[in-house]
Amino acid sequence: MKQSCTPDLQPCGAGSQPAAASQAALFVAYLLLTGIAAAAEPPAATIRFEDATAASGIQFTHSFGARKLGSLLESTGSGCVWFDYNNDGLPDLYVASGKPLGDDIHPYPLRKPTGSESAPTPHNHLYRNDGNGKFTDVTEQAGVGGDLFSTAVIAADFDNDGFVDLLVTGYGHVTLYRNKGDGTFEDVTVKAGLNVPGWSIGSAWLDYDRDGCVDLFVGRYVKFDPKYRAYYAADNYPGPLDYAGTTNMLFHNNCNGTFTDVSQQSGISKYVGRTMGVTAGDFDGDGYPDIYVANDKTENFLFHNNRDGTFKEVAVQSGVAYGQNGESTSAMGPVFVDFENTGHVGLWVTDSRFNRLMRNGGADFTDITEASGISQLTAQYVSWGTGFYDFDNDGLRDIFISHGGLIHMMPQEHSIFRNLGGGRFADVADTAGPFFQVKTVARGACFADYDNDGKVDLFMVNLGAPGILLHNTSPGANHWLAFKLVGRKSNRDGIGAKIEVAAGGRKQQAERVAGSGYLSQDDARVHFGLGGAAKADTVTITWPSGKVQTLRDVTADRVVTVEEK
Repeated sequence: MKQSCTPDLQPCGAGSQPAAASQAALFVAYLLLTGIAAAAEPPAATIRFEDATAASGIQFTHSFGARKLGSLLESTGSGCVWFDYNNDGLPDLYVASGKPLGDDIHPYPLRKPTGSESAPTPHNHLYRNDGNGKFTDVTEQAGVGGDLFSTAVIAADFDNDGFVDLLVTGYGHVTLYRNKGDGTFEDVTVKAGLNVPGWSIGSAWLDYDRDGCVDLFVGRYVKFDPKYRAYYAADNYPGPLDYAGTTNMLFHNNCNGTFTDVSQQSGISKYVGRTMGVTAGDFDGDGYPDIYVANDKTENFLFHNNRDGTFKEVAVQSGVAYGQNGESTSAMGPVFVDFENTGHVGLWVTDSRFNRLMRNGGADFTDITEASGISQLTAQYVSWGTGFYDFDNDGLRDIFISHGGLIHMMPQEHSIFRNLGGGRFADVADTAGPFFQVKTVARGACFADYDNDGKVDLFMVNLGAPGILLHNTSPGANHWLAFKLVGRKSNRDGIGAKIEVAAGGRKQQAERVAGSGYLSQDDARVHFGLGGAAKADTVTITWPSGKVQTLRDVTADRVVTVEEK
């Protein structure tokens, strides 16, 4: 177990060793008394990653646009998305970045201006997956470099033409790129009617009315004022509570390439917050997607779909509005996931303190973060990007968490928790590879099996620094299945579809989502670890249209494409 140090302060030094040792002894005694130490003892190494960045050819360096970190805008960072833009069966990678916006925005502007051949302006990047562990930067030819200080990125086939499109959020506006199907994209933001003023951030695609066309929820952060500079020196810059919160926006897809702003009539715009991360999923099993909004220093929102085009905010009564102690945390990255294979979709949210793992009891949620063994180990970090995947394919979903300083460029190591079952998790970072001994200032993270070997990999964005591609090299011969959905009556991507897999005496479920974690989105293919089972006895897909489709005796260790019938 790593030594605990307070987030964002200087690392524990030699002068603090006696106190640290005493605290550590007390902490171990507490763990033994509560029984947590036994649960946290890591099993034999079954999850392992290796840094594949150099070998892959991905050379991405994030920019926050300034010489030195000096504002809330700069510190927020950016995310990434895996999506198969050329339909070759290999997930490609798009990574968002900030850029210099001018001396009136940045308190510490760059010493040398960008925009020349020797100092190109930072921009977003698209990396084509070449299928051999290698990637090629195709940003320029694809036309998706962008002119935006970008934060989040999500992808979906919004016009149902068979090619996945791209939405980028950021400071000042959003950009919607339509995939033309020839390796290039066109900016159709204005044509589509997406007018999003202010600072847009975490967002998600969902078909909230199940009409076969994906709608768009856009989160917005705060009313940022770069001229406001009143703060205590130790704070480095004004924080989120120094700016007024704002409302989020919901756009209905008109199924003709355009969207209509329905923020007011849907009830979404009634709620003012400070959005960071967003995800959409059917938490109550009524067949309609709901929306969870992770807010910064403000109570979180859970918008329940009323199935009539409106939403009801139910976070307080559902138990997901506040932190473990009833506080408004700096919530970052939300994920809807059935982490216990009970058939109920739980909720996982990273934040600047303990993080939150919430068990879905059917009527409401119960916070089990401390009982799970997670909060005791993550309290020393500030947590951002995250993914909840079965990294060792044993049939239980595990957790990756990226960490990094909140208001200072304080590097931190990152976490990997193995699911032990029964709502218990073990920190296995010490045996998961050399990467987990490396400290960075991380932000977004996105997940995909980029080489189709059946093991879920990831890319992590680091604030103002090179990103990292991690290849999953976990040992063992556990089996797996992944599903690519093609909707017909439902939206083309099958967003909102629920997949249930029965294999080896175990049942699992997962939903096809488009936007989760921090500012990011994962591979569209839905992945299941099967343990020792060489086939799935049954696979049941409940499409957003309401159609139910069942496959039997599905051979493992492959990606299965399922078209709605």
